[in-house]
Amino acid sequence: SIPVTRIMASYHTYLYEMKILVTGILLSSRLICSSAFASSRSSSSLRPRLFSSASTTLDMSNNKRVLVPIADDSEEIETSCIQDTLVRFGAEVVVASVKPGGELVCKMSRGLKVVADVSIDEAVNQSWDLIALPGGMPGAEHLRDCTALISLLEKQKADGKFYAAMCAAPAVVLASKGLVGDGATCYPAPGLREKMSSPADEDVVVQGNVVTSQGPGTALKFAIKMGELLYGAEKAKQIADEMLVS
Repeated sequence: SIPVTRIMASYHTYLYEMKILVTGILLSSRLICSSAFASSRSSSSLRPRLFSSASTTLDMSNNKRVLVPIADDSEEIETSCIQDTLVRFGAEVVVASVKPGGELVCKMSRGLKVVADVSIDEAVNQSWDLIALPGGMPGAEHLRDCTALISLLEKQKADGKFYAAMCAAPAVVLASKGLVGDGATCYPAPGLREKMSSPADEDVVVQGNVVTSQGPGTALKFAIKMGELLYGAEKAKQIADEMLVS
């Protein structure tokens, strides 16, 4: 048999080892919690504040607002050139869908799907420095048939503010609504040119507050010209150089 004294000695050794183990676990837990707390404080102090005073003191004095209306079958190259280029100038560019029911997703003329920022009904009571229409067929016809958009364009004309159209849109939208005069340009197709009065052959035509252009290949020139009208020739040259537009 095992002596009682030996059993008791083993038992006390066991208790002593357990005490050391538990103490170690508790110390480790405290270290982990302290480290996590310090890390949390450090990371939160480095994390940018989304609504800091610095982020709300942007210079808005020269901010221009541009509306780009689109529909199913609008031309995607023209749409993206207008939006992308004018954002580079510093404009606030808002893409608005003219689809019924406030639907924002438009399937463009070559199948690209674009999600508009707002519906045209959300844009109609706002003020715009420029309204720029892409072309594409039958996208231009959808723009023409949107009464809210035509009201906006008529207001731009009455207020002497800029509006623009390219490709099919000068003929299908502007000419059909009496919003463009002699000598504007459009896509050089017989079915479109015959809707225009004395159409020009230039890539981009500026007539007062109205800008027109021919098609996808002239979209960058069109966008840079609109940027020049809004921000000046020096800024236009800077943006053109950065985009490698000769």
